[in-house]
This record gives sequence, structure tokens and C-alpha cells, in this order.
Amino acid sequence: MPRSVNHVASKARRKRVLKQAKGYFGRRKNVWTVAKNAVEKGLTYAYRDRKAKKREFRALWIQRINAGTRQYDMSYSKFMGKLKAANIDLNRKVLADLAMNNPEAFKAIVDKVK
Repeated sequence: MPRSVNHVASKARRKRVLKQAKGYFGRRKNVWTVAKNAVEKGLTYAYRDRKAKKREFRALWIQRINAGTRQYDMSYSKFMGKLKAANIDLNRKVLADLAMNNPEAFKAIVDKVK
């Protein structure tokens, strides 16, 4: 009896990976073994960097808040401590946006916690 191989499924799997490799340079885009490795590594980087993106944005927001509070002779840590003590529930993303794009509102918050 001949060996049964599911060519439909394996071809579909290869086609899906080669479609993901579209735009890659050289053999990475059209040679199955090279493309498979490149796509796997790319997906690994994508997973890792989705987590890193959150850390990077939080660090950016902290820098912006710190720069905003320094104008009013206060450090970031003191500002955040007083913000919690005053029961003002604004997250860092909103505070950073206010510090950059709406300095008057940010100044009002700083004055309220002082």
C-alpha cells in the first residue's frame, strides 16, 4: 500500500509561512527553510517587543511628568506621592499628555497637590 501524505495541508502550511515572509530580502522571502526560520524569529521578536513597548512607554511618560514637575520645583517621586495622598487618580499616560500638551491644566494639578 502506498504511503499516504497530506500534501494539501503541508502545502497550505508552507504557503502561509511564505506569505508571512513577503517583503523579506533575498532567499528569506521564497525559500521554504530560510523563510520558515526568518518568520519564526520575527514572530519571537514581535512577542518580546509587545511586552517591551509597554515598558518603554511607561519610562517615556515618567520622563515627561518629571520634566513637567521640575518646572514647579518638585521631583517626580514627590509629585506622585502627593498625588496619591490627595486621592487624585490620574494615570501616568494622562499626566504625561497634560504636561506636554496642556501645561495650564498640569500646573493646576501641581498647585492642588502642593
